[in-house]
Amino acid sequence: MRFDRVMMMMTLILALALAGCGGSYDGETPPPPPPAADAPPPPTAQKIAIETLDDLPSHSYPLDGTVTDLMNDPTALDALRKAFKADVENDLATYDITDEATLQGKYGSLATVAMLEGRDVDVLTWLDKSRALEDKEAARLMQGMTTRSLVAARQKVGSNADESVLHAAFKEELSSRAAALPWDTVQDNIKAGKGRAEFMSANLLMGIVQSNLEPAVAKTGALSADQAGQVLGIRNAIDTMLPLNPVVAEVYGALVAANQVEKVDIWAAREVTFEVGGDQAPVVVGIWDSGVDAGVFGDGMWTNAAEARDGADTDGNGFVDDVHGIAFDLDGVANPHMLHPLGDQEGKLDLAFQYMQGFQDLTSAIDSDDATAVKKTLSSLPPEEMGDFLTTLGFGGLYAHGTHVAGIASRGNPYADLLIARITFDYHRIPQAMTMETAQRMADGYVATTAYFAAANVRCVNMSWGWTFKEIEGGLEANGVGADAEERAKMAREMIDVLADGLRTSMETQPGILFITAAGNDDNDVEFDVVIPSNFDLPNLMVIGAVDQAGDPTGFTSGGRLVKVYANGFQVPSYVPGGATMKMSGTSMASPNVCNAAAKLFTLDPSLSAVAVRALIEKGADPNPDHPDILLLNTKKSAELMGG
Repeated sequence: MRFDRVMMMMTLILALALAGCGGSYDGETPPPPPPAADAPPPPTAQKIAIETLDDLPSHSYPLDGTVTDLMNDPTALDALRKAFKADVENDLATYDITDEATLQGKYGSLATVAMLEGRDVDVLTWLDKSRALEDKEAARLMQGMTTRSLVAARQKVGSNADESVLHAAFKEELSSRAAALPWDTVQDNIKAGKGRAEFMSANLLMGIVQSNLEPAVAKTGALSADQAGQVLGIRNAIDTMLPLNPVVAEVYGALVAANQVEKVDIWAAREVTFEVGGDQAPVVVGIWDSGVDAGVFGDGMWTNAAEARDGADTDGNGFVDDVHGIAFDLDGVANPHMLHPLGDQEGKLDLAFQYMQGFQDLTSAIDSDDATAVKKTLSSLPPEEMGDFLTTLGFGGLYAHGTHVAGIASRGNPYADLLIARITFDYHRIPQAMTMETAQRMADGYVATTAYFAAANVRCVNMSWGWTFKEIEGGLEANGVGADAEERAKMAREMIDVLADGLRTSMETQPGILFITAAGNDDNDVEFDVVIPSNFDLPNLMVIGAVDQAGDPTGFTSGGRLVKVYANGFQVPSYVPGGATMKMSGTSMASPNVCNAAAKLFTLDPSLSAVAVRALIEKGADPNPDHPDILLLNTKKSAELMGG
């Protein structure tokens, strides 16, 4: 089950590692001669139309031995590269792929292959094709920055230059290119790049290989296309980009130091805040998430007066101890825990929170004790221990997620009563494989949850989560379920259809509730990639994208025609369990900002319908001056429209 990628640190780290598109050539010995091009199939009269991601074929690559052995075997790695390249080229030649994020991914894969083959000119060609599809200005300006600088440096000093000479030329290229960019636009990307360069290491990447890829491949005996791309990308990163990281950190650090002025924060001026003791009406707000620490919010919690916390179903409604809400475990079975049980992470939570904050600080160029602790840990931890570290980090994000969301949704509104509906995410590196039985229980649980909301007079619900086709397929693959990639794809399609039917029905049958969901953090189109519920088109559902403090689009936010409103999802402060505060980023943080607005509109006028509140929020949102298609949340303007 997807929740914010910022919380799933392993996925974030892997994405950051591969973002630079490195190569295996080390600049000290001549690269091997480029192999003969793998011939794509002859052009056809008409390409096959593709409507969703699962319409594309599933590729796999048999593997004898371990992934680590593969990465250290040039002959085997070369064979994988050729097969992977042929499949990517064949997909582009055979299928009419109109989804820009999917095309960018395939172009990026071919750029990585070109780096492995020592074809610098082709690297730039594929990077340029990818950049032409990028609609986010900061991402477009920064796209392939380190790779382009490296290619330019190699062209300047020659392929056989000493490492020190190459690094000096790289520094000159990177400095001039980065300094020429508008700081207000790219500063967040520069800061994140500095943090990445400071914590990325070969141990960390090989730890991901050992903890994430090895167990999955051992069960299937093959690499999926995604896994093959990760293997090639990690090999590239270790061999080519990691040696340049000290230079990257130095160059980006100098830019950060020279530009200390922060972006203007637009959100305070758009806020509506209520004081205690006014005449506003109470509103019940559903927090459908990973769990909430009710003690943090005190009287701000919705309370079921008919229930006692006695281990029994006191009020006879089918739920045990539902004093502040309900909960379901990983198998879709109801239980009384409003926060995820600590389980195998007992005693590790404080450390997880420290490292979470450290990562946030690192990627924001904040020189803190927590950031230093993270760098120290990642520089000293052996690969075989990295899996446990990342698991703890992932659990910390999961454990904190719902409480953080709840704090954003209720900010500035003492009339909001928070009702918890906990669903369970799997934080382990190898997630539990879904079964059709589990999918059906979850689907039934969705219907029961929204009925519970309606019975409690919930007016708006935040849903910073979802399911994706690729995620379910990946879980099956990681556990060796299914005979091959085609069978796993078929099973995943059936399961996500069951989940989608149950979730859509649960929302359609409660038209009086406004559901607000995060678009996701995969920089994709939520319809093409089959992301539920953010690919639903319902009158009582809003899908929210993320912008930063100035209203500029973040590099991670997903989009598409269903994403109507954007809100602040960058370094948003809120509570974590225990009552401390932390800044987090993601569309998971943008969505509750819109839920906050909806709750305040319902507080001002309880007679409003869900559809009316959605219309007020959309009508009150105003366009980003540079991106008129991005409508920015403006709670104050929406509230003013109520009097018009």
